[in-house]
Amino acid sequence: MSLFSNHATNIDNINNDKVNSAQSISSAPSSSSPSRWQQKVNGHLNSKSRHAKIPPWFINTASFVVMGLLVLLSLSIGVADFSWSGIFHSLITHSTNSDSSLMLVSRLPRTLAIILTGIAMAVAGMIIQVVLKNRFVEPSMVGATQSAALGLLVVSLFFPASALIIKMSVATIAAVFGMMLFMLLIHRIPPTDFLMIPLIGIVFGGIIDAITTFIAYQTETLQMLSVWQFGDFSSVLAGRYELLWLTGGLCVIAYIIADKLTIIGLGDNIALNLGISKRHVTWIGVSMVAMMSAVVVVTVGVIPFIGLVVPNIVSRIMGDKLRRSLPAVALLGASAVLLCDIIGRSIRYPFEIPVATVFGVVGTVVFLWLLLRAPAES
Repeated sequence: MSLFSNHATNIDNINNDKVNSAQSISSAPSSSSPSRWQQKVNGHLNSKSRHAKIPPWFINTASFVVMGLLVLLSLSIGVADFSWSGIFHSLITHSTNSDSSLMLVSRLPRTLAIILTGIAMAVAGMIIQVVLKNRFVEPSMVGATQSAALGLLVVSLFFPASALIIKMSVATIAAVFGMMLFMLLIHRIPPTDFLMIPLIGIVFGGIIDAITTFIAYQTETLQMLSVWQFGDFSSVLAGRYELLWLTGGLCVIAYIIADKLTIIGLGDNIALNLGISKRHVTWIGVSMVAMMSAVVVVTVGVIPFIGLVVPNIVSRIMGDKLRRSLPAVALLGASAVLLCDIIGRSIRYPFEIPVATVFGVVGTVVFLWLLLRAPAES
C-alpha cells in the first residue's frame, strides 16, 4: 500500500508542478494573449470541427438538383410515344397536341404522386421514430399501413359506394387504433432494447396482414386487396392522385412543430421541464403519421421501408434536429421513390415492376445492415 501511495503522491506532485508552471507562464506579461502557435493550432482544430459535417444547405441543394434530374427522367420514360419538342411546340403555339395531353394527363400526375408519396412516407417515418425514440421503426412496422388497409377493406365491403373521403377517414381511424395497440404492446419493453421493438412490430403487422388476407379470401376480394398491398403508380392519372396533396400540408405542419417533436424525442423529463405536453404532441404526431399512411394506402398502396431507410441516412449525416433535417428527409424520400420507380419501369420495358417490390428489396438490405451495424456503434 505504501508503494502505491508514494507513487500516487509523486504523480500528484508532478501534476501540481505542471499546473504551477502553466499558471506562472500564463501570468507572465509576454503571455497575456495566446501565442501564434496556439492560435494556429486552435484555428486548425476549429476548422476541422467546422468542416466535420456537411452543411445542411449543401445537402439540400444537392438533393434538390438530383430530384430535378430524376423528375426529367421520370417524365421522359413511358410506353407511349413522347417527345419534348412537341411540348415546346405546344407551349409556343398555345395549342394542345398528343404530347402535351400525355404530359398533363399521365406523366406529370404520376411524377407528382411519386414525389408526394416519397415525401409523406419519409416524413412519417421520421416522426414515428422520434415519438417512439427508436431508429428502427417506420409506419409499416408499427401497424399503421396494415391497419389502414384493413379499415379500407372493411369499409369497401360494407359501404362499397361510399365517397373517397369516407374511405380515407375510416382508414385513418383504423391506422390510429393499430398504432395505439402497438404502443401498448411495447409499453413494458425497456427503452434500451432497440431491436426488440421493430421485431415486435414486424410480427404485429404480419398478424394484421393475415387477418386482412383471411377476410379478403372469405369475401373473394383478394384482387382488390392486392392493389392496396403493393404500391404501384401505373394507374395514377389526373384526378386520381390529388388526395396526396393533403400529405403535403401535413408535412408543413410537421415542420412547424418540429422543435416540439425534437424535445419529445429527448426524453420525458426534458419535455416536462420545458413545459411541453408529451401526451398532446404524441397524439398529434401519431395522428399525422396515421393520416399520411392512410392517404398513401388509399391512393397508391403500401410502399415499405421508405420511412426507415431515408430518416436513418439523413440522421447519420445531419443529426437528430428535426427542423434542420426534415427538408433533407423530404427531398431524399422523393428522390428515392423516383429512382425506384424509374428502375421498375426500365428493367422489363415496356412492362413495369411495382415500386413497392423494388424499394422492398433495397429497403430490406439497408434495414438488415442497420440492424447488424447498430450494436457495434453502440
